[in-house]
Amino acid sequence: MTTPSGATARSGAATAAPEGESLLSLNNVEVIYDDVILVLRGLSLEVPKGQIVALLGSNGAGKSTTLKAVSGLLPSEHGEVTDGTIVFDGQDITRMDAAQRVRQGMSLCMEGRHVFEHLTIAENLVAGAYTSKHSAEDLDLVYGYFPKLADLRNRVAGYCSGGEQQMLAIGRALMARPTLLMLDEPSLGLAPLLVEEIFGYIRRLNEERGLTVLVIEQNAQVALDVAHHGYIMEQGRIVLEGPARELQENPDVKEFYLGLGEEGGRKSYRDVKHYKRRKRWL
Repeated sequence: MTTPSGATARSGAATAAPEGESLLSLNNVEVIYDDVILVLRGLSLEVPKGQIVALLGSNGAGKSTTLKAVSGLLPSEHGEVTDGTIVFDGQDITRMDAAQRVRQGMSLCMEGRHVFEHLTIAENLVAGAYTSKHSAEDLDLVYGYFPKLADLRNRVAGYCSGGEQQMLAIGRALMARPTLLMLDEPSLGLAPLLVEEIFGYIRRLNEERGLTVLVIEQNAQVALDVAHHGYIMEQGRIVLEGPARELQENPDVKEFYLGLGEEGGRKSYRDVKHYKRRKRWL
């Protein structure tokens, strides 16, 4: 099924993946917490090498659970993948532990940044290289992209601003030399100008270093501005996908995620009484 803009609505059947060789592939993944709470319901998506893919959705859609499934963090929250497969760089990693996934080339910036507040910026960066021996070149790379971190390298991270901590979280992830960088709500709690700055760094890392990025965001506009391909989640499923530019022009996305509907103002599905458009997806 195709929406007016050309983006593809998902109704359970497999659809065409974004162009390019896949680095990460989720195939009909089901996730359950505490043996009873079903969160992901047959979720499938592709992240091609060298692209930025945005995963969008409202609170409770299952976005963060998706990242935890990919990064291997579900067991720490009594969750598990009960069906489907996760393939990274041609290898099935569904049952691989989190540390091994980092060694395979994954890095995750968690929601809320989670820097080591009692350590300096420089010490935080060194901690990010725990799976491999870091070098001066690794630090130079981070400081080159984030010169503010170089200026503040001896400052204790707990005294840094939210924007500086987000830069630090990304820089710390880069210290592990990832081939896939995953970001969970990098715009959270940041002023609009800082959000643009952070996503500018993400774009540069992709364009200049070919870094593959999977970004989870509620700020659909800024995510789609830098992404090549986008997926939209509802209730643990992918309900809409397509090239980022087509999603930006899709009337459903405009109304429910970009706040550009005819009546104006950002909406959520819970606030909408008429589901005519949404029924095309589900």
